[in-house]
Amino acid sequence: MILKGKKILVIGGAGFIGSHVVDQLLKEDVKEVLIYDNFCRGKYDNLEESIKDSRCKIFSDGGDIMQIDTLNRAMNKSDGVIHLAALWLLQCHQYPRSAFNVNIQGTFNVLQACVRNSVPRLIFSSSASVYGDAVEFPMTEEHPYNNWTFYGATKISGEHMFKSFHKRYGLEGGCLRYMNVYGPRQDYKGAYVSVLMKALDNIQNGESPIIFGDGTQTYDFIYVEDVARANVQALKSDIPFGMYNIGTGVGTSLNSLIDILLNTTKSNLVAQHREVREVFVEQRIGDIMFTLNTIGFKADTTIQNGIKKLVEWKMNNS
Repeated sequence: MILKGKKILVIGGAGFIGSHVVDQLLKEDVKEVLIYDNFCRGKYDNLEESIKDSRCKIFSDGGDIMQIDTLNRAMNKSDGVIHLAALWLLQCHQYPRSAFNVNIQGTFNVLQACVRNSVPRLIFSSSASVYGDAVEFPMTEEHPYNNWTFYGATKISGEHMFKSFHKRYGLEGGCLRYMNVYGPRQDYKGAYVSVLMKALDNIQNGESPIIFGDGTQTYDFIYVEDVARANVQALKSDIPFGMYNIGTGVGTSLNSLIDILLNTTKSNLVAQHREVREVFVEQRIGDIMFTLNTIGFKADTTIQNGIKKLVEWKMNNS
C-alpha cells in the first residue's frame, strides 16, 4: 500500500506501542492519522508531540472496540487500520472474561468493521505468546502453538479470525507476533508493570533489582520504535496476508539484561535472586528471516542502545 494521501486509523493509538506507531506514520506522507482509544491504558501524554501535527487527530466520539457503532463511524473512509487494542498478559490471567470480551469479541468487531467499511488492509498486533515455551530455536512462524496462557489463546483466536476473514472477504494485511517489547512510554506506575521497568524503578530508588529464578531465562527483547516501524512496513507491504515474527533474533538472559541496566545507570547495586513465582515462558527467541524477506523489516536497535534510550526517558519522566 502506498501511504501518500491515505487516512489511517490506529486503534489503541494512545498506548505504549500505539503512540510510537502514530509517530512513525506521521513520518510518512499520509493525509490523516486518526487515533481510536478508550484511554484505559493509553495516555494523552503519549500523544503530546504527535497531536501537534495537523494531520493527527483523536476520534472525539469514543474509542472502545466494544462499541460497534462508534467503531464503524471512526473507521469510515479509512484506507488502512492498525489494531493494537488488547488486555495485557497478566490482565488476561486475572480477568479472563474481560479478556475474552476485549481481545476476542473486540477483535471480531474490528474485523467486521473493516469489511463493512471496505478497508483494504489491516495490521493486527498479535504476540509471540502464541508459541508458548520454545520447542526449537530460533522460533520460526511455523513453530507449533505451545501456548498455555489465556492471553496467548486470545491472540491465536485473533490470528485465525483474521485468516478466515481474509479467505472469506478478501481483507488483506498481517498479524505481527511481537517478541518482548520495551522502551519509552512503557508503563511503570500501573498494576501490570514489566520486569524491566520494576528493576529500573528499584535502581532509581537505591534498591537492588530483583530477578526471579536463576536469571538464565532468555528472551528476544525488541525496542518499541522498531516495533512501530514494523507496523508501518507491514501496512505498506503488498503481500495479501501473513504471520510475521517481530523481534531481533537475538536472545538476552535476564541476568544479562539486568547487568546492562546496572551498567547503563552506573549503579553499584547487585541484583538479588528470589524464588520463582509464576513463570509463563522461560525461553523465547524469534527467527526473523521470513519477516525480513517478505515485508522487509529488520530491527535496528541493539539491546544496549535501547536500554540507554529507555533509561534517559525514565530519568526525565519520573
